[in-house]
Amino acid sequence: MIVVTGGAGFIGSAFVWRLNLEGIDNIVIVDRLGTEEKWKNLVNRRFADFLHKDEFLRLLIKDDLPFRPRAIVHMGACSSTTERDADYLLENNFHYSCRLAEWALRKRCRFVYASSAATYGDGRLGFDDGDDVTPTLRPINMYGYSKQLFDLWVLRRKAEERIAGIKFFNVFGPNEHHKGDMASVVFKAFHQIRREGRVRLFKSYRAEYPDGGQKRDFVYVKDAVEVMRWLLDHPDINGLFNLGTGQARTWNDLIGAVFAALGREPDIDYIDMPTGLDAQYQYFTEARMDKIRAMGCPATFRPLEEAVQDYVVGHLAQPDPRL
Repeated sequence: MIVVTGGAGFIGSAFVWRLNLEGIDNIVIVDRLGTEEKWKNLVNRRFADFLHKDEFLRLLIKDDLPFRPRAIVHMGACSSTTERDADYLLENNFHYSCRLAEWALRKRCRFVYASSAATYGDGRLGFDDGDDVTPTLRPINMYGYSKQLFDLWVLRRKAEERIAGIKFFNVFGPNEHHKGDMASVVFKAFHQIRREGRVRLFKSYRAEYPDGGQKRDFVYVKDAVEVMRWLLDHPDINGLFNLGTGQARTWNDLIGAVFAALGREPDIDYIDMPTGLDAQYQYFTEARMDKIRAMGCPATFRPLEEAVQDYVVGHLAQPDPRL
């Protein structure tokens, strides 16, 4: 049995889709559905059971699971970079992860977990996923710090020799409808263009970046889950790894690709950044992918324009946009 925490969420449900493509459905989804619409990410998926995240943890602590997981793919977390409840983030993202990892290590169960490029902070220290670099990083929001704490927990226990962590960069693609403000700019731009014919982007407040010239490493979720699948199948490959394309592109490039997918010319308004956001805004991210490639990972990433075309035409514009 494969456990996917956050299995109704964006990346988690996309990973279940990837497993289903191979006919794998001996999967237990662990999540908290609440009143959001992320339950819709499960409608097209095949899996054996669903457990609330609290019930799963209770059964795990009591060592009373009614099944024996061969792997835990831990994607469950609050992923809001603007969440300000530090106690909640510490409990949900850090302590919950520690308990799952402790159990997996004790039971010799494969454990793959989601970290984040938010741990790199403002990027001034670069984007090197080396173990000697990780302790020097200084996240600039509480979400990034909650992920950094778990990365450090892994390193302190030398658990990076037995489990795999993934520092996701800017992932976009199907199954993010429920994410609200945290949905990708591709998702938001598609709906802005449909409503208004134009897109709003934040102005730049640094001279070296023109408006819309800020750069991010945008990675398509369908490519990201291929790396996850490879790590699941290679329990001998462990450590903390970046997951991006390795090529930063501008917001203007991204929005241009959305307009092109819709057969329109770009029309962009540059607006002021909300007060307070400028202090935690990343102007540049770019994954260094040397470490995981040196491990033999065969990952390839489709060009940004191709990925956006697939997402917009193959999903967002369809009656059922989900995987």
